[in-house]
Amino acid sequence: MTAYFASLSAADLLGRLPAGVAQGLIWGIMALGVYITFRILDIADLSVDGTFSTGAAVTVMLIISGVNPWLALLAAFAAGCAAGMVTGLLNTKLGIPAILAGILTQYALYSVNLVIMGMKANQAVSVDKYALIVSGRNVPMAILVGGLLAAAVIAVLYFLFGTELGEALRATGCNPQMSKAQGININVMKVFGLALSNGLVAYAGGLAAQYSGFADVNSGRGAIVIGLAAVIIGEVIGEALLGKYLNFAGRLTFVVIGGILYYLVYTLVLWLKIDSNLMKLFTAIIVAIFLAVPYLRGQKKSSFGRAGKQSARKEAK
Repeated sequence: MTAYFASLSAADLLGRLPAGVAQGLIWGIMALGVYITFRILDIADLSVDGTFSTGAAVTVMLIISGVNPWLALLAAFAAGCAAGMVTGLLNTKLGIPAILAGILTQYALYSVNLVIMGMKANQAVSVDKYALIVSGRNVPMAILVGGLLAAAVIAVLYFLFGTELGEALRATGCNPQMSKAQGININVMKVFGLALSNGLVAYAGGLAAQYSGFADVNSGRGAIVIGLAAVIIGEVIGEALLGKYLNFAGRLTFVVIGGILYYLVYTLVLWLKIDSNLMKLFTAIIVAIFLAVPYLRGQKKSSFGRAGKQSARKEAK
């Protein structure tokens, strides 16, 4: 055991942390997309595992074809929006439950992504040949660009959800029946929300592909769990620090912070030389713990809960 800890270098950990922050910012943008469906629309959308890879595939193939990386990202966003619309239409027009609609879209996107990448499971894009927006070879610049893009996305979402359209979207998620009674077309709102969510996920996928230097057909596997982890971690920490002062902009910001913290934990796990294949287990445990925190806190404050404990103590005596 002593030899094991002696083999760990604090300097090595510090050297890895910036890369964890850079990746966390990118996945934080993806988590903002998950936040729209999970918290605002109250929909468990599983199509994000596919749209993340779609964004990566579209971005890399367009860059290889000579398209400007910024335009490639916009194309990735549009492709993600299209995929999200498919999920929304399957749910609203064909009556397929949202979770199954997401699974169907995700399943179909595996083949679509292969077609986009010329029937190859992996496509490389080198920073030596193309002027990429972010790259793992220049981590400080990746952190700067990722931070600016995350701030821009937060600003746009904050503005959007302050408009009449955004209020209608939030109302649809809060109470669909009441929203419908108020004249809101809830089906249109669901399709719009799913499209916007998956557009952001694909956008993040395009950034991640540029950072890593390749697009892989399986790069989005488990993205929904990572996104949920970022959302839950950010919410719990934000509420713990700011409490009732945590506004909508703050929630969006802490979602991105949650993505950064998740990747810092991931970096720590790798530094500890734990098999990275076990990270999915750690992620599931982390998400379960943070999901349970609000419930357990509410149970602790509940008068019924306190009354039950008191009666149990009396019976014990």
